[in-house]
Amino acid sequence: MDSAFLITAFATLFVVIDPIGLTPLFMALTQGVSPAKRRSMAIRACFIAFCILTLFSFFGEAVLGFVGISIPAFRIAGGVLLFLTALDMLFERRTKRREGNAEEEEFADPSVFPLAIPLIAGPGAIATIILLSGQTEGALAQASVLATMGLVIVIVLGLFLLADMIERALGRIGILVVTRLLGMLLAALATQFILDGLRAFGFGTG
Repeated sequence: MDSAFLITAFATLFVVIDPIGLTPLFMALTQGVSPAKRRSMAIRACFIAFCILTLFSFFGEAVLGFVGISIPAFRIAGGVLLFLTALDMLFERRTKRREGNAEEEEFADPSVFPLAIPLIAGPGAIATIILLSGQTEGALAQASVLATMGLVIVIVLGLFLLADMIERALGRIGILVVTRLLGMLLAALATQFILDGLRAFGFGTG
């Protein structure tokens, strides 16, 4: 398995899922609960998100084939979606929308919704895992993508468990700066997805 592909897969999933941006929202959604209950919510949300992304990793391409969508076409659409996500991150629309969703939810346990879906396993993450899985061949390569995705989910869990400490250390300005940097990286990776999809259709090969 190409190590460069795994690095790209990790970077893409990391900026799409955005563990750093999710951390303050996790704190807002679990405000006032005991530390033990907050830990259980974090573990449950990350486990559910991992299961959802794993299912799409195995069956996402089959679903696309059933409705007649080619992988290059989905790669282009996914790249556009990721690029829009990057714009949201750069101009803070993403955080505001997430915060708005968080404020609207008043369930006692937000681990399934909105934490697992759509904050962790959102449309961008689902599109990304399908795209990455479509570029792999063999069980070992597929397992490597799942392991990479699992590593990102573990980072999400770790940040959730350290939410109080991280928020105090970074502050709001620090979180905004990191989010902007991740947005720039995501925009570049999204552009690469679009170029790869166009190349699969024969554009830019002549």
